Amino acid sequence: MLKRALWQGLLAGTAGGVVMTLGEKIEQAVTGRPDSHVPARVLQRLSGLPERPGNQPLPVNWAMHYGQAALLGVLRSIMAQSGLRGPIASAKFTVVRLTSDQILENATGVGAPPTTWPRQELVVDLLHKTVYAFTTGAVADALAARSGPGPGQRHAAVRPGGHARFGPLPRRDAYGAGGRR
Repeated sequence: MLKRALWQGLLAGTAGGVVMTLGEKIEQAVTGRPDSHVPARVLQRLSGLPERPGNQPLPVNWAMHYGQAALLGVLRSIMAQSGLRGPIASAKFTVVRLTSDQILENATGVGAPPTTWPRQELVVDLLHKTVYAFTTGAVADALAARSGPGPGQRHAAVRPGGHARFGPLPRRDAYGAGGRR
């Protein structure tokens, strides 16, 4: 399961990053908002690369932007492989995406807590990260569905309706096909 989750997650996260970027470019064309150089600055601080004022090198910005998108996609793929799929799973993943950004930006001193941001900037960031999370989720869910239901979905199917005090699936059934998933 983890091998599948790795390559599927990298693919799903990259797809989410591409769709988010396209949405950002459309939004910027409409609003006139300039490019953000925060991803590059975070990567420079995390890696010890030299920092410079003003606009940052595009390859450094893209490395952080798409690298983080791809890596977080692995987590969403693990969710899908486990049986956590659909819009509710993607909504939960949106929080993970936002939290990841905030941890990295605040820990490096590049960003400030969102509660200090102008409201319009916060709304735009929430919108773009939601697009990323739901796109990544749709791709991860579609790829995971090719392997059938995840362990959580198999467990739920045994006794639908969310019953209390219902034990786990037998180990042999948890991963499907003789436990070899």
